[in-house]
Amino acid sequence: MALVNEHFLKLPNNYLFADIAKKVNAFKAIHPKADVISLGIGDVTQPLCPAVTEAMHRAVDEMATTQGFRGYGPEQGYDFLREAILKNDFLPRGIHLDIDEIFVNDGAKSDTGNIQELIRWDNSIGVTDPIYPVYIDSNVMIGRAGILINGRWSNVVYMPCVAENGFVPRMPENSHVDVIYLCYPNNPTGMVISKEELRRWVNYALRNDILIFYDAAYEAYITDPKIPHSIYEIKGARKCAIEFHSYSKTAGFTGVRCGYTVVPKDLTAGTLDGKRVALNPLWNRRQSTKFNGTSYISQRAAEAIYTPEGKEQVRKTIDYYMHNAHTMLSRLRALGYEVYGGENAPYIWMKTPRSMEKGKQENASPSWRFFEELLYGAHVVCTPGVGFGPAGEGYVRFTAFGSREATEAALDRIEKWHK
Repeated sequence: MALVNEHFLKLPNNYLFADIAKKVNAFKAIHPKADVISLGIGDVTQPLCPAVTEAMHRAVDEMATTQGFRGYGPEQGYDFLREAILKNDFLPRGIHLDIDEIFVNDGAKSDTGNIQELIRWDNSIGVTDPIYPVYIDSNVMIGRAGILINGRWSNVVYMPCVAENGFVPRMPENSHVDVIYLCYPNNPTGMVISKEELRRWVNYALRNDILIFYDAAYEAYITDPKIPHSIYEIKGARKCAIEFHSYSKTAGFTGVRCGYTVVPKDLTAGTLDGKRVALNPLWNRRQSTKFNGTSYISQRAAEAIYTPEGKEQVRKTIDYYMHNAHTMLSRLRALGYEVYGGENAPYIWMKTPRSMEKGKQENASPSWRFFEELLYGAHVVCTPGVGFGPAGEGYVRFTAFGSREATEAALDRIEKWHK
């Protein structure tokens, strides 16, 4: 008899965004004529830029010829894209990496979920809270997270990021951790980390022999020149950190699928008998075994965003979304809401009104209560903060990825509903 991996049974029945979709669909069934505007799911709405689509057309035309056809590509990615990444994302910031430290993938979600395969099942993890659910769920699947008790996983060290502490997580000095997940600019809060604070984390990791999994998927949205775009801007990070990048929100690749992961050759982890093992060749072996590479067409598309035309076009799209974010910040604050983020990231993190605290007393989630009241009262969708972790309770997330028209219309509805 085949036995199921029972760790999967520990996961909540539905993924956060599946729960949202279920509730929205139920509302639409009851109110079929209602026009619902979603500011909840973090998918993009603007089309691929011309430089990207032109590159994809050329790649398709190549594949239609005997001479230009390509079958299986290198699991690590084509050199033309890896070289473009090195020359554009890292060298201008004084970061020197080797080409075989870059691993092209089919989107950062895959690698942020799979990277935990490199470490033993009994390693302990620490996470900023709230956090992108994939980080924890992928660890649950291997049995590393323990069991879920009152919204918290028993073997996970939570580092709360809330307004009371300025959204700066405290280092787990009194708890043992082997791996720490950091995401900046942060999803869901939209907050960023200063270079000084990131240096503290790198030094902490080096001092305590800890790995950092650093998700930089939203670094293209940073406008403050003092905010780091990569953890490798910090001296010593090559010895303790793996970094993840995505073209999904940078260039609208949510349907194209392409990103990359950086695994430095200096990075090692220990064995039970005290040896040190380099993680770069292990990740290379893992990818060669389980991954057949990102499509040639997608990689040519990604290469195109590094051309002068591509850079200008992508920046216009990012500016479009950030205009939405600034509008949301301004109008929600004018209504008296307590809101954060939205300045170096496309997410708005909003504290639910005190009236929602009644739901807490009635053993209901203030975040979900606000979600439902906004849906039924204004026909606007947000994301309940508690879905991102215990410290997300009492907050909701809005995304700036909607169209300009839909964003303005949603804010008009919220204003009318609020009044």
